[in-house]
Amino acid sequence: MTIFQALTAARQKIDRLDARLLLQYASGCSHTDLLARPETEISVPAYAQFAEWVERRAVGEPLAYLVGESEFRGRVFQVSPAVLIPRPETEVLIELALERLQGLEAPRVLDLGTGSGIIAISLALECPAAKLVAVDVENEAIFVARNNAGRLGAKVDFRHGNWFAPVVGECFDIIVSNPPYVAAGDPHLALNGLPCEPQVALTDGADGLSCIRHIVAQAATCLNPGGWLLFEHGYNQGQVSRNLLTAAGFKAAFTHPDLAGIDRVSGAYFQ
Repeated sequence: MTIFQALTAARQKIDRLDARLLLQYASGCSHTDLLARPETEISVPAYAQFAEWVERRAVGEPLAYLVGESEFRGRVFQVSPAVLIPRPETEVLIELALERLQGLEAPRVLDLGTGSGIIAISLALECPAAKLVAVDVENEAIFVARNNAGRLGAKVDFRHGNWFAPVVGECFDIIVSNPPYVAAGDPHLALNGLPCEPQVALTDGADGLSCIRHIVAQAATCLNPGGWLLFEHGYNQGQVSRNLLTAAGFKAAFTHPDLAGIDRVSGAYFQ
């Protein structure tokens, strides 16, 4: 089986780009190899792996889970079905946190529901003075996040537990979170490979706001004076997020859109 034959067959089932990327991962060939030497024979083990991945991709399994990694902010993070696949929208949360970290000496940052660790690790690498603590209720997620931090050289204190339980009595300058915020039964949960991702990280099984309510209600007990709470949420949750923050005593509640102009992150500070 040659490169050309393998790609031609795969393109009958999956997207052209997906086919190319999967073949590169399976065979170890570069993009240049695929273009310049399409007559190259693929080894039997490599083709077997490629063919398996093509079938799994054809039924909707995300490419990132097939190859075990995904890029975020120019870094390659390992992923597994135990964690969400990184999405570019989350960069908004990181940028807003970095803005508020400027000028702070040895700030403490708490990442709630860290998953693969993309938020905590990105902040640790891009603000080396910060002390990062990251929490997740899933042991499998903590394993993935710790591995990513080790590979990328980020210093993060990972802790297992539910939301604020592992940091009782501690205070932070910024709390960040990308909690489950999709409402149960939302049709989006059946699209774009989401059925393959951990449902506990996508939905609260209720109205999509229960985790946000809990975080907002408890955050003040773990914030230093003037400390910020920033969290990602759904496209239609900006107003209710600001209302929750204001009702909990936070100041200057705001909502920031992502690059598509969709409400994506809300936050406020506690005096």
